[in-house]
Amino acid sequence: MDLRPRTGQNGRMFPAPAFAIAMTIALAVLTTALTMLRVPVPAGIGGTDKLHHLLAFAALALPIATVRPRWSLGLALILAGYGGLIELVQPYVGRSRELADWTADLKGIAVGTLAGVGLNRLAWLLRGRRLA
Repeated sequence: MDLRPRTGQNGRMFPAPAFAIAMTIALAVLTTALTMLRVPVPAGIGGTDKLHHLLAFAALALPIATVRPRWSLGLALILAGYGGLIELVQPYVGRSRELADWTADLKGIAVGTLAGVGLNRLAWLLRGRRLA
């Protein structure tokens, strides 16, 4: 896996995926901790449990999909397995196992991947254009 920055035809540097990988790993560690511990959700945080699952997995997929869209399918499969594994393990740490949670994870993976690939394409379109 090449983590060095790449240059385009115009000589500009493209961001190396090292930061995206580090961010995804950090978010995965945080997600694991939050899903394995019995942490009550503070009253000020709105939304449903399923929305939290969707947002967490969208955040996991977004960084790498943004800088390396070609890795998106492999990453989506890894994240799907990760989400499923979390659901299988949760009953052993005093939490419930729900297929709906895993479904929300999968939706989040799709949202994060599509957003990341879209951001990558937008960056390619805007690259080279300068604001006057």
